[in-house]
Amino acid sequence: MSLHVPETPTSQSTKAGAAAGADAVLDREETMSRDELEALQLGRLQHTVAYAYDRVPLYKRKFDDAGIHPSDLRELSDLGNFPFTTKDDLREEYPFGMFAVPQHEVARVHASSGTTGRPTVVGYTKQDLADWAKLVARSLRASGVRPGMKVHNAYGYGLFTGGLGAHAGAEALGCTVIPISGGQTERQIQLIQDFKPDAILATPTYLLTIADAMAHMGIDPTSTSLKYAVLGAEPWTEEMRHELEVTMNIKACDIYGLSEVMGPGVAGEAVETQDGSHIWEDHFRPEIIDAFNPAVGKENVLRDGEHGELVFTSLTKEALPIIRYRTKDLTRLLPGTARPAHRRMGRITGRSDDMIILRGVNVFPSQIEEIALRIPELSPHFQLELTRPEGQRMDQMTVKIERREAVSFEQSTTAARTLQEQIKIHVGSSCRVDVVEPGSLERSNGKLRRIYDLRPQQ
Repeated sequence: MSLHVPETPTSQSTKAGAAAGADAVLDREETMSRDELEALQLGRLQHTVAYAYDRVPLYKRKFDDAGIHPSDLRELSDLGNFPFTTKDDLREEYPFGMFAVPQHEVARVHASSGTTGRPTVVGYTKQDLADWAKLVARSLRASGVRPGMKVHNAYGYGLFTGGLGAHAGAEALGCTVIPISGGQTERQIQLIQDFKPDAILATPTYLLTIADAMAHMGIDPTSTSLKYAVLGAEPWTEEMRHELEVTMNIKACDIYGLSEVMGPGVAGEAVETQDGSHIWEDHFRPEIIDAFNPAVGKENVLRDGEHGELVFTSLTKEALPIIRYRTKDLTRLLPGTARPAHRRMGRITGRSDDMIILRGVNVFPSQIEEIALRIPELSPHFQLELTRPEGQRMDQMTVKIERREAVSFEQSTTAARTLQEQIKIHVGSSCRVDVVEPGSLERSNGKLRRIYDLRPQQ
């Protein structure tokens, strides 16, 4: 059953207006009441927990060690009594120990880069791939993309889930996909000009790289055919959204996912509200826990609206069911708006493993981005360098940030002082600020590295 529901955007973008207002065919699960959705969740959750216990040795060990059994899950809140799954669990079971189906039923595998240890490997049955494509299509549709549009996919293809996941979802929606992948920025720009896509899929920092390269090539970034950008794979702020929307005359929406849970499409932002990504709760059960005191027990699950670490349990995955996976993403759960039954994620403020503890103060790169983009003379291109000067016991953070074109030395010096003062006021820590020349810092070709830890290794 499908329902035709008009979506009326509040966009200031003239290019995006007419297309986003076209009727969108919503999945029945998007139109359920909260009670209907939670009843569906409970049945699927009970099945998944028993399925994982019976088929994945790690879960049997974890549940038995915790003295808990799938039959103890009688209501949704009981999920909080079950043990967590972490990235280390997937690494210890490398490569295929977490799979719940025999190899001949695994239609595809993806994996992380493994740059910080063993890669995490995830698998999908044919049904998993169909569900994944459906949820990416749902996310793209929520963000304004419509059947028949041309979609420029600048997410990386390969073992990373972004490229192929976004590709399959766009095809499932009925779009024409341009599978350019990441990098080759000048070729990206050429194809955007020649193929005239309606939407682009990328990381926010890579879209910023494309816009900057256009400007340096003498191309007005607002003049392209692009109307929508669906951006994910890294935290980004409202200030970055504003920067991209003004620079390119588009509507920019978030898409959320991670490989261990599925890939992109776990949650998607609605173009008419742009108020955080709705989690597709017919396929995933989210929780928020205290990131720094994650004791097991449902009394330690935070209430909606409280800020903490996002935890996911899959409800329909066959090859790799995941129970209470700690994402390390820091956010909160909010009531649904454009999809009322599906709760929203607040903007991700950072990751617990990206947090810098500087002289006892917690600092996230997204905080620096938010403050810097409020200062007109400074660009969104910045890096954070951590050092410990010889003979000193205290760490030093230096913010290297580019000035905008046409900003004078005197103006950039004043802007540097302003940024330094605002970081001290709003973050609570002192730092150095070096304003550097436009184009001098590394540009994103996918996920951008923000933190450079130059401190002596212990």
